[in-house]
Formats: sequence, C-alpha cells, structure tokens
Amino acid sequence: MPENAKNRQAALDYHALPKPGKLEVRATKPLANGRDLSLAYSPGVAEACIEIKKDPSTAALYTSRANLVAVVTNGTAVLGLGNIGALASKPVMEGKAVLFKKFANIDCFDIEVDQSDPEKLADIVCALEPSFGAINLEDIKAPDCFTVERICNERMNIPVFHDDQHGTAIVVGAAATNALYVAGKKFEDIKIVSTGGGAAGIACLNMLLKLGVKRENVWLCDVHGLVYEGRTEDMNPIKSEYAQKTDLRTLDDVIPDADLFLGLSGPNVLTPEMVAKMTDTPIIFALANPTPEIMPDAARAVSPNAIIATGRSDFPNQVNNVLCFPFIFRGALDVGATTINDEMKIACIEGIAALARETTSAEAAAAYQGEQLTFGADYLIPKPFDPRLVGIVSSAVAKAAMETGVATRPIEDMEAYKATLDSSVFKSALLMRPVFQAARATPRRIVFAEGEDERVLRAAQAILEETSERPILIGRPEVMEQRMERAGLTLKLGSDVDLVNPENDPRYRDYWETYHNLLARRGVSPDIARAIMRTNTTAIGAVMVHRGEADSLICGTFGETRWHLNYIEQVLGRDGNRAHGSLSMMILEDGPLFIADTQVHQHPNPEQIAEIAIGAARHVRRFGLTPNVAMCSQSQFGNQGDGSGSRLRQAIQILDEGGHDFAYEGEMNIDTALDPELRKRQFPDNRMEGPANVLVFAHADAASGVRNILKMKGGGLEVGPILMGMGNRAHVVSPSITARGLLNMAAIAGTPVTEYG
Repeated sequence: MPENAKNRQAALDYHALPKPGKLEVRATKPLANGRDLSLAYSPGVAEACIEIKKDPSTAALYTSRANLVAVVTNGTAVLGLGNIGALASKPVMEGKAVLFKKFANIDCFDIEVDQSDPEKLADIVCALEPSFGAINLEDIKAPDCFTVERICNERMNIPVFHDDQHGTAIVVGAAATNALYVAGKKFEDIKIVSTGGGAAGIACLNMLLKLGVKRENVWLCDVHGLVYEGRTEDMNPIKSEYAQKTDLRTLDDVIPDADLFLGLSGPNVLTPEMVAKMTDTPIIFALANPTPEIMPDAARAVSPNAIIATGRSDFPNQVNNVLCFPFIFRGALDVGATTINDEMKIACIEGIAALARETTSAEAAAAYQGEQLTFGADYLIPKPFDPRLVGIVSSAVAKAAMETGVATRPIEDMEAYKATLDSSVFKSALLMRPVFQAARATPRRIVFAEGEDERVLRAAQAILEETSERPILIGRPEVMEQRMERAGLTLKLGSDVDLVNPENDPRYRDYWETYHNLLARRGVSPDIARAIMRTNTTAIGAVMVHRGEADSLICGTFGETRWHLNYIEQVLGRDGNRAHGSLSMMILEDGPLFIADTQVHQHPNPEQIAEIAIGAARHVRRFGLTPNVAMCSQSQFGNQGDGSGSRLRQAIQILDEGGHDFAYEGEMNIDTALDPELRKRQFPDNRMEGPANVLVFAHADAASGVRNILKMKGGGLEVGPILMGMGNRAHVVSPSITARGLLNMAAIAGTPVTEYG
C-alpha cells in the first residue's frame, strides 16, 4: 500500500476505533445507589437550582460551567479544506475539544451549526451563554467571522475568542518577538510584507501593530496584489485599513528591504528571487498549510541567515495555535473573565516568548526526541508538549485580566495559583511542595553517580532553578559538555555544578586510600581500590559522602539495585546506617499510595517488616500526610497459618510492643486495606480509619509488582524509590526514572538529616 494510502487509513482508523469519535461524557460524581440519585437529580438538584437563581455567580460553584467551553463553527473555512459544511467539520471540532482537555484540562462541547448568515449565527451563539464559561469560534470564513465575533462580544458577558484570528496572532506575535530578538531588530523599525487578507492575516497584523509596528510600514497583499488606496476589487473595511497610498501593485514590487514576510495565503507565493531582495537576516513566516509560501530550503539557498517559521510540524518553529488557546482560556476561566482583552493576549505572547528563551523542559525533550530545542533561529517558540506552558501562560493571562478589571473571581495568591496549575501537569508538584520547601531552607550538596546521563543533566539544571542545592556530577566533562549542548542546557561545569572526573581528578589518591582503609579487611587491596575509584561512580559518590564532600548520593539510573546498594552499604553502612527498605510513592488519580519494600529485602523477617513500616510512616509525614499503614498479604486477619501472613502478624506484635504513634493494621488483602467498608465487615474492631495510604508487603516481588502495575496500567507516577534507614545519605532510583523524578529525589535527598529522621 502506498505511504499516502497508509497514512489516510491510519487517520480514519484513529477516528473510528475502538469507538467512533474522539470524545465522550463522564460523570464527576458517583451514581451508585438511591441516595446518589436523589442528590444528583430530584429532589436534591433543586437546592443547587435555587441557589443559582438567588445568586447567578454560584453557577461556578454548583455546575461545570466555569470550566466548560463551546467550540462553535459553521464549517465555512475548515483548515485548508474550505467551506465543507457544519457536519464535515465535526472531526476538527472534536479534535479541538480534545486539545482543550489534554493541554489545559478544560471540558468542551463541539457545536456545529448549519447557518451561513453571520448575524443569525451570532444570535445562536449568544443564546448559548447560560451553558458555557467561554466560547471558542472556529473555522468561520472571513469577513463573516469578524461580524460574528463583534456581535458576540457586544452582547455576551463571557469570553468569546475566534482562535483562527487571535490564536494565530498570539503565536505569531510570540515568534516575531523572539525572531527580532535573535536578529537584533525592534518592532518599531521593521518593514512587514504580508500575504493573505483573511481573518488570520488581518488579526496578525493588528497584533503586530499593538506590539509596536508602525502601520505605514505594513504592506498587505492578497491574490489580487497589493492592497492600495482606491482599490475596489475584493475589498472590505477591515482590509482597507491597511491600504497604502502608492503606485506599487505587486508582491515583487513591495518586497525589497522587507524585514519580515508574513504569509497566511497559499503555496509558493514567495519566490527565492523575492527573498534575495529582503534585508540581511530576513524573518520569513511562511505559514500556509500544507505547502508554505516558500519552502525553508529554498529560502535559505539565497539567504543563509534567514529566520524561518512555518505551519508544519516537520520544520523548526511550527506556528501552532495549541501554544495559545488552551492556556489563554484556562487563565480567563479561572478568574471568571468577562472577555479576553488585548492585555490578556499580550500577556500570553510574553509568556510564550519568555518560555522559549528558558532551558527546554525534560518532558518536551522526551516528546520531541532528536530535535534541537535550544533558543535561537531554529527554536523561537516552545513546543506544545512543554508542561510549563499552562503555569506560565495561564497565570500571566489571569493576572492581566485582574489588572484590567475584567475578572469576576480574582485570585488572591498568584503564586499558589501557578503552583496549582503546575500540579495539574506535574502530578508530583503539590505533594512535593513541603519537601521542596524544606530542601530550600538548608543548602546541601547532592552527588549524582551517573552525571553523564541526560536526565541527570536536566535534573541538575532544574535543581539550580528550583532549590538551593549544589549538584555534583560524576563523569567525563567532554561527554557532559556535548550532551548539554545537544540538550540546550546552560549549565556551566565547575561554576554552576561541581565535577568529579573519574579519569583525571586531583582527589583520586585521597579517594582510593579512603576506600581501601574502609575495606582493607574485606579483601580490598590497594590495586582493587584504585580500579574501583577509576571506574565505579557509585562507589566514588559514596566515598564523597563518607568524607563529607557531599551530603547525599543519588544513583541507579542504570544497573541493578542490589549492585548499587552493595557499594553504598560498604562505605556508608556505618554509624548505625543500614538500609531498612525502599519506599515508592505512587501518585494516582485519587491521591498518593505508598508501597514498601520494593527493592531492599527480598523476603524480610518480622523485625525488618516492622522497621519498614516505621520508616514508611516517618517518610509519609515528610509529605504532610498522616500515615495509615496496612500490612498486606494473601492471608486475612489470621485465616492462613503460614506464609507471609505469619511474618506480618509477628511484625505487628513488634510494633505493638514499641508503642508507635501511627495507625497500622493487618495482615489483610489489598482490597481490604483500601476499602474501609469491606475491612469493617471482615474485622469490625480493626484499628484503622479510612483507606490505607501505605501498603507494606512481606515479599519484594509483591511490592514491586504492585508498584509496576500501578505505574504501567494505573497511570501512577512514581516518586522514589526512597531508601530508608541510610540517614538520607543515599538513594538508589530505578532505571525508568525521569528527569522530573530525579529532581523530586534531589529535593528528598536535600532535606537535612535532622528534619528527615
């Protein structure tokens, strides 16, 4: 089958299977019994209706309206397909709704209206105001879209945003801001030549004027040539605002000395000969899809310094509206904005542009493997999958709405609001907040054994930005430099982070002598010590912690846990330090669940199980949570005499004798641990209240299996494993850990021992 046919069939299968379409509706409240039904509908629903009648603003409290957007179209200008009608546009509108949900957790209904009269369409949209918190107009042809948006904005008291106009304009504005930064130019000084007098093209020019471009420096062309004073063919009042008083008539006439070409028209409109007439370092935004006004290679052939953006994903600098609309709506909805004004749009531009100038996130790098994501001519705007967009852009939009007086529900604590937004994409952010706060209080030195790993390098960059810790990286500097450059990181070895080069470090003799002195009576000769201190980065890191040159070691991004743990215990297993077990925090949709012991003890005895439970309870409190520990087994409260149940019962007896201040119970099945009603039926006098948040197992296979099932099939995000019993001096992570996971572990390792326990 030809490649095009395969791609077409793949697209059709994506929309058809396993069920038609891309959306479904799910309930947010339980409906499991008669009581639920009476609350959800009659008679309980009447109470919410009465409250909203008394105070319409309470609709944001009792209904989903404050997080609900309508995507509305009549299908008259759909993508590059043109006027295909309302029904045929539905797949596009469903896709838009999916993007709202994916990138900003905004619920959406797509509404396709069979109405071509713009005033009648506006009437229909205005009638929808009671149902929605905002309206996204989509794929309505020009100039009708201007009419619809104007009427809706005049009559409605919620945001109305035509994404084809303003979304494109915002992303173009952000890209232009950074392109001029790279080129060393200013908005007020540049000449712009634009092709395309449609909704998007006009909106982009309007936005560029707000950013400082002078109207007399804008030359607008369409299929009929230059828009000039006195022209009558295919003109409208919006287009006429850009008419130039001139004898010039064609694109070729006006392109000389242009600083910025803005194309929102059709394929191959701009020729290489025209590019050659532009200024040095021309900025070319050829945004027609699927074939741009000029292909990037053709432009660079005549102007090697050209800064180029397209609408395609297979070239750098894709101008994609998804960088804007989810996040501007998120901010507008969260403050109950009555409109989306120019100040909010400019705040969106500034947020997007500023983010591109920062170091690329590890999550974006993982989503776009192989691409160079370093700010510059080929990276002017961030990638849509950069999870920082929602926090940075939405909070900027919300702030602008409040400052301009269009917010009906102002946010008092913007820092907390941004943290909440970040936690919606970084699942661990909210739970890790107290740990990060503790880590910031006292600067500590964290040594990473696998310093050459790109995840470690990205984590080190984030540590410098988010904590007061000092990273120490073990590895070859030339390898690190190469990988940092490829990843677009701004770390400076030796100044931002400390470096240990196993191949050439002035402390080498001190390290191998230390290692030999510690292990001379365990068969480690000087030659073996020398070899290990040249090749074994985990052992080197452990020696550094032992010598007081680092406060904590993080290792394990590759290799087997027991191998790493062997060297940690050899060097640091003194002064009462001994690995009691490892604890994994699994962040699930309904909250965190801690699992132990996933790594250290394959078959722990009762004393070890008790230590695991005590350590787990202590660590759970580090996250601001109250531990509720369940000892989990196939056995249920003594119904099996041997196996893991016996060891767990003995562990509980040990805990009882110790008089500990946390809730624990067992032995029990996992479902009994998590379901307090089931537990009450099984054992009415059990000492636990509510569901367990810590599951302790008597076999590492069981603990590890539960952890991995939750991670792979339950959508759980792991924080850890946390190595318990080593005084927070070392942690062995799993090879699947992400850069964000390493940052979390660094914060845990960065908590002083006196606070950590």
